[in-house]
Amino acid sequence: MKGIFWTLAIILAILIGLYPSAYFFMRDSDGLLSTKTPELLANKLWRFAFYAHIFPGGLALLTGWPQFISSWRTLKPHWHRTLGKIYVISVLVSGLAGLYIGFYATGGLVSQTGFIALALIWLFSTLGAFRKIRKRNFAAHERWMIFSYAATFAAVTLRLWLPMLIAFFEGDFDAAYPIVAWLCWVPNMVVAGWLVRR
Repeated sequence: MKGIFWTLAIILAILIGLYPSAYFFMRDSDGLLSTKTPELLANKLWRFAFYAHIFPGGLALLTGWPQFISSWRTLKPHWHRTLGKIYVISVLVSGLAGLYIGFYATGGLVSQTGFIALALIWLFSTLGAFRKIRKRNFAAHERWMIFSYAATFAAVTLRLWLPMLIAFFEGDFDAAYPIVAWLCWVPNMVVAGWLVRR
């Protein structure tokens, strides 16, 4: 059962990690952009931050999960370090951009607070993991990384929860989005806390 869970998580991380590349072919009427106002879409800073969030965020999803395979870390420590650096840089860029666009989240204050909190936790946990590995505290580094990747994985859980919530609210995106702004990451943190306690 555990193997099935991790295999499914890896497949989803790869699929959602590659998903931002679809925005090369999307119009403003497609995907998440279709939920934004014309005024916001015309905001060049917001648009830059949006792409600075989704592309490095996808890269973080792709480079994060192999770091938890202990045999791979042992056999390929140089790859672990290289991917770790790519992961940290990706999170810092995506997290800062996400912090900015969080203030413009659809759904008002509830959505905005949820996504801003996620960005802050993502940045804080990743920097915590980075500081611990610089001090060669491997156990603490791993604990911080579990929380960091749980925040990264919010990109996956958001896309799992959102269709269900939209269906529950009979197609009302504006009603679903404030809920998913919290639901995409709070349960992830609970699971991460459980894994760390183990």
